[in-house]
Amino acid sequence: MIPTAGDIELATPEQHRHQLEQALAASQEAVDLRRRLAQKRPDDFLPDLAMGLNNLGTCLSDLGRHEEALAASQEAVDILRRLAQTRPDAFLPDLAGSLNNIGAMLSHLGRREEALTASQEAVDINRRLAQTRPDTVLPDLAMSLTNLGNSLSNLGQREQALVATQEAVDIYRRLAQTRPDAVLPDLAMSLNNLGNRLSNLGQREQALVATQEAVDIYRRLVQTRPDAFLPALAMSLNILATVSPTSGGASKRWRQARRPSTSESAWRKRDPTPSSPIWPRA
Repeated sequence: MIPTAGDIELATPEQHRHQLEQALAASQEAVDLRRRLAQKRPDDFLPDLAMGLNNLGTCLSDLGRHEEALAASQEAVDILRRLAQTRPDAFLPDLAGSLNNIGAMLSHLGRREEALTASQEAVDINRRLAQTRPDTVLPDLAMSLTNLGNSLSNLGQREQALVATQEAVDIYRRLAQTRPDAVLPDLAMSLNNLGNRLSNLGQREQALVATQEAVDIYRRLVQTRPDAFLPALAMSLNILATVSPTSGGASKRWRQARRPSTSESAWRKRDPTPSSPIWPRA
């Protein structure tokens, strides 16, 4: 039986790795099958091959096999880029998602300039798509902006990172007004990132406000889903202590916030086949 994301979230470390390896084996088999099918009927199966390669890249990344993960995800990007040339409405959203994935993977490998290029292209695509399809694309734009802010911050471009992160917060805040259950975790994550960005620029009072709001959101989420959100609450409390104007400036630099129980890869297309893992998507 292939583990679901919920199974993996509740597993012990040993069970967790075993379940990830099961998911990897299933994803690899799905890719092998689709590759053979795509050789005979490319129009029908190249989109499925790209989807499978994205899932394979995510599984490899979760197991720390970042070079292999990047190779699989890059192949997905190459396929989707070709498909988007003739059917942009159908494949540009998937291309943007795949670019988010390789941006995270390139960042893991220390290839920060390339990561920034991929993240910026994902933002540009999603921004264009959101002009005509805001209801479906705005969550993806916010996610892409979050990744862009991380990439800019990693390169020391702090003011630009703040602009991107603030825009992500603004979008998530609007979305949370109508879909709080789905969007509040992302809003809290982006507020933590905003707190880090503001603190890095010496704006500690504003950083404290943003991080306190993230803590307040996670406290509410913990009341109904403690297993999912207690780690995020703990991280937010640590960030809160770090950005507090009375802390004197902690020397420890907390890593950028992310949603609990997800990969660094920010986008995973759901794969309808039973042989593939079911990945969560906000």
